[in-house]
Amino acid sequence: MKDTKQQWFKDAKYGLFIHWGLYSILAGEYKGRKTDRIAEWIENDFDIPVEDYEKLAEQFNPTGFDADAFVKRAKEQWGMKYIVLTAKHHEGFAMYDSKVSDFNVVKATPYGRDILKELQLACEKYDVKMGFYYSQAQDWDDPNGYMHRKDNSQRDFQKYFDEKCKPQVKELLENYGDICLIWFDTPMGITVAQTQELIDLVKSIQPDCLLSGRTGNHMGDYMTTGDNYIPRLPYEGDWEVPATVNDTWGFNKFDTNWKSADHILSLLLKIVSRGGNYLLNVGPTADGIVPEKCVEVLNEVGKYVTENGEAIYGTRPLGVYAYEIPGIEFTGREHKLYVHVLSPRIRIELMNVGNRLTGAYLVSSGQKLEYRFMKSCEGDSMIEVELPEELHNKKNYCVCLELEEEEPIFESIKG
Repeated sequence: MKDTKQQWFKDAKYGLFIHWGLYSILAGEYKGRKTDRIAEWIENDFDIPVEDYEKLAEQFNPTGFDADAFVKRAKEQWGMKYIVLTAKHHEGFAMYDSKVSDFNVVKATPYGRDILKELQLACEKYDVKMGFYYSQAQDWDDPNGYMHRKDNSQRDFQKYFDEKCKPQVKELLENYGDICLIWFDTPMGITVAQTQELIDLVKSIQPDCLLSGRTGNHMGDYMTTGDNYIPRLPYEGDWEVPATVNDTWGFNKFDTNWKSADHILSLLLKIVSRGGNYLLNVGPTADGIVPEKCVEVLNEVGKYVTENGEAIYGTRPLGVYAYEIPGIEFTGREHKLYVHVLSPRIRIELMNVGNRLTGAYLVSSGQKLEYRFMKSCEGDSMIEVELPEELHNKKNYCVCLELEEEEPIFESIKG
């Protein structure tokens, strides 16, 4: 069981991932060929020569990017508690002013501005925690960085590790304020000793900085699931689900398979109820703009999250409830069981919940609701909550059940 020992991570529940780099220019297509894989892997998947890929930097000029507005919206409209930017993805291009490699947004592009620094200042202004993604093993621009599905036998990985990876991680930790976490990814052949070197380096500069579950050799500070994979049952310890709103991470102009706001909300609540954090990604365009449909989805989810924050942030993982109730998800905290109502109904009926209630209210407004504890005809425990008529045809609201007991009593089904 992983324990970060950091309350902010345990309480956060919802964060924003930002995948952004030169791959955003290609947007899923290279020389008329469309990728059927995730867009940010196009250099590797299409074997684009390094010298050709590097020329993309000459086109990178995201004049539509506004770090202040970006962070303000993430916090106030979307309800995110932390932000993680791809400081360097597998392509090897740095989205900050690196002194280690000139292949970066300040020195190699007409934009010439330090995106990570601007994001840092905005995060500090709006009191949002900031982390960064760093590809510690794969680097397709460096002759000694690993490449997936390629022959790495002739590469001197230790040279890349010593001369690019560790120095860049060091400058990121020293020059960009308090870093809440580093999202290392795809460790591939990194050894236990190299992983420990990386951990020691990070902790020597910022002891409270967390390392993702993909740091290498299962040595991170918390568990990171597979992309878009959610544990079926409650999972002990601290963990996080990295996830997408459509089917890719970096911007792909052909990917319009956006998940609905209802689906995203349901996933968020499942993750929170099982004890995890949801790190949901946006892939800005080469101009620095989040696609409009993505914004619409996140705005709708954010409305629910901000109105019902009491039932999301800082909640505890719950045990397993005996039934799957379509349109109902649970979260909880001490003496409270939150019932998230995601589809219309006249009343809430919960079988096999053995608690005594001291009250019930609508979370968004505090409106008191009528409730009763009873036995079903078969003798099972049952709670009913009457919903006001104006909610009968509505969805996506939350009811709090105030419990006499500290924890929900989820009873097993009797044969």
